[in-house]
Amino acid sequence: MDKSELWSRYNRYLCRCPGIGLDLDISRMRFDEGFFGQMEPAMRNAFAAMKELEGGAIANPDEERMVGHYWLRSPALAPSPEIREEIEAAIAKVQGFANDIHGGRILTPGGETFTRFLVIGIGGSALGPQFTADALSSPSDRMRPSFLDNTDPDGMDRVFAELGPELARTLTIVISKSGSTKETRNGMLEARAAYSKTGLEFAGHAVAVTGEGSELDRLAVAEGWIERFPMWDWVGGRTSVTSAVGLLPAALQGIDIKALLKGAAACDEITRRPETLTNPAALMALMWHHATNGRGEKALVMLPYKDRLLLFSRYLQQLIMESIGKELDLEGRVVNQGLSVYGNKGSTDQHAYVQQLREGVANFFVTFIEVLEDRAGASMLVEDGVTSGDFLFGFLQGTRTALYEKGRESMTITVERIDARTIGALIALFERSVGLYASLVNINAYHQPGVEAGKKAAGTVISLQKAVVEMLGKERRAMTADEAALAIGRGEEAESVFAILRHLAANPDRGVEVVREGSVNEWKFQKFP
Repeated sequence: MDKSELWSRYNRYLCRCPGIGLDLDISRMRFDEGFFGQMEPAMRNAFAAMKELEGGAIANPDEERMVGHYWLRSPALAPSPEIREEIEAAIAKVQGFANDIHGGRILTPGGETFTRFLVIGIGGSALGPQFTADALSSPSDRMRPSFLDNTDPDGMDRVFAELGPELARTLTIVISKSGSTKETRNGMLEARAAYSKTGLEFAGHAVAVTGEGSELDRLAVAEGWIERFPMWDWVGGRTSVTSAVGLLPAALQGIDIKALLKGAAACDEITRRPETLTNPAALMALMWHHATNGRGEKALVMLPYKDRLLLFSRYLQQLIMESIGKELDLEGRVVNQGLSVYGNKGSTDQHAYVQQLREGVANFFVTFIEVLEDRAGASMLVEDGVTSGDFLFGFLQGTRTALYEKGRESMTITVERIDARTIGALIALFERSVGLYASLVNINAYHQPGVEAGKKAAGTVISLQKAVVEMLGKERRAMTADEAALAIGRGEEAESVFAILRHLAANPDRGVEVVREGSVNEWKFQKFP
């Protein structure tokens, strides 16, 4: 198409949403004129399924659970007065608690004001809070956040080293719905030890966000933690950022959580409408279907041209890939669905992988995010009449054009500025797009059997390790991995036993030494006192 034809297509398909300060341009996606007509019956079904979901239908049959993250920002839509009241009470509790912390009405056991907070969580219990914390940070933040989002000892050491003496004024938020998530439990135990090493009482610095009656909830009650906030079984981790999971850290940081919720609610209202061409979530879901043939044949590359949105692609990886990556469809047929997500930020990406995007394998489509407001104040000129922000804008438009010239498809989301309301709207937009797309490809977006399988497999490895260590402690002799595996009656697990022993031997405090002679199956491992 020439430029006049592209301008006409842009005008025809631009989805303007002034109520949330957002536009979606799909004109550089190469769908044909009949595409929307062909997809309209499936889109009708998707809208109907979404309406049932919001009405309280059981959407996670594996666990007989509703899926209610949309109610979190519009409690009046909850299917029962009890749920509505619980949501409203939780939001009020979060805001009141943050105000009490900021106002010095809740102090450390030593009588000092809390100045920092540490979030301990994994997956959705960390990615959402991390994204909002980074996107909405400012020099006027009331408290500075840190995160333990993995069970990596070195990573945890880095966080505690950075906190240093500030640990005494740090509030720790432990987030786990079940209270038994191993990564979160490990982080909590490491945090407890860090406080103890400096003579501090962990319970006097600790807050729980968890399910009522969970293992973590019971622990918090027994030890007298400062406070507990609810997680409900109808909110999945990857859609929990507008619950206490995300709202509590945001409120403590000083982010306007009411504005964030209003932005999400306003986007929900717009994307709830069943008119496809004026619904940005429906259009985005349809573009995902078009670009990937409804089979995940291409990856989604997120390119936000704003430093504050750097973590958005990481957040979306879980939201989209955990929701869409499924082996079975709703009828139990093997379909192996998925939609891969990766991304960096503009214009950094132009010095990283845009070369491949333009000239390499065409196994992707792009979603650009354009932010119209460069900064809060005036910008200096870096060239005659040109600012740094003008260059950023030019790089976005240039990359979009360069990709289109090579037949690469893209969408562009344009927002006016990055603030709490906009972040809420972006979160809601992609949550709704995921739900609609899942309906289009006939899968359940709200369960994650693969994640549970991975957890079980990890548990098997830990059990095997305990058996190996116990056996070596009794034998007190050097053994190869094959010999160790046979000694515990697991000869077929020699490779796993070798991996376990090599890991233990690399950490002197674990009490296992190795003699590395010959090939790896000849290495000798021994437990020492």
